[in-house]
Amino acid sequence: MNTPLLLAHRGASAVAPENTIAAFRRARELGADGIELDVQLTRDKIPVVIHDDTVERTTNGRGRVCDLTIGEIARLDAGAWKSAAFSGEPIPTLAQVFESLMDWLKPVGRAQPCLINVELKTERFFTDGLEQQVLNVIARYNLQDRILLSSFSPWALHRARAINRDLPRGYLYDMTMPLVLRKAWLRFWADPQAMHPEASMLDAAYMNWAKRKNLQVNTWTVDDPAQAQRLAALGVHAIITNQPDVIRDALK
Repeated sequence: MNTPLLLAHRGASAVAPENTIAAFRRARELGADGIELDVQLTRDKIPVVIHDDTVERTTNGRGRVCDLTIGEIARLDAGAWKSAAFSGEPIPTLAQVFESLMDWLKPVGRAQPCLINVELKTERFFTDGLEQQVLNVIARYNLQDRILLSSFSPWALHRARAINRDLPRGYLYDMTMPLVLRKAWLRFWADPQAMHPEASMLDAAYMNWAKRKNLQVNTWTVDDPAQAQRLAALGVHAIITNQPDVIRDALK
């Protein structure tokens, strides 16, 4: 059976607060091959790692991320909602994530380096600068070979390609999206190296199509061991999961 890479969804988010450095470090401890995270811009154009466009669900604050400055974001508690043990865990900037994981991203010796799937959280047809700011941070840390960009927006991926065509891109989609997006008819606009369909969309016919197109297939979000085994048998390249340890055991 094919052994896919396991990317921890927003870090090891089953056991730690999502999209925090604590969750990313825990993912490594649980045997993940890398992590998936979400990034968007603050009001002062700093890339921060958070999924929702508002801070209410995962912090003690209120408001839209794009309306808050980095100073306001930095004061929020992004851990206490998960457990008192994580009280005080902040929303990290993308740069802080890279800094905290540098020994995993660029390990000494034979250790396997981390892969980071950076999801561009935007639905904008015209950019707010997210792609440029994210790629600036990636370049600053010289991590081009450890990053996979992904987005539900083919326009965001198109803009990223225009800035750095060598940085791999993955096109995200699921069955809830409008027909033109869920059928990936705008794939040409993103020019991806990988497709990122939701797991229920995958079968042998899909995998044969992707192979003919020379596309990797990375799928999400898979926490059921039997589902992971089915996907591994189909030959997916990577599985995004909240529980990398559980899925790792299922695929042994």
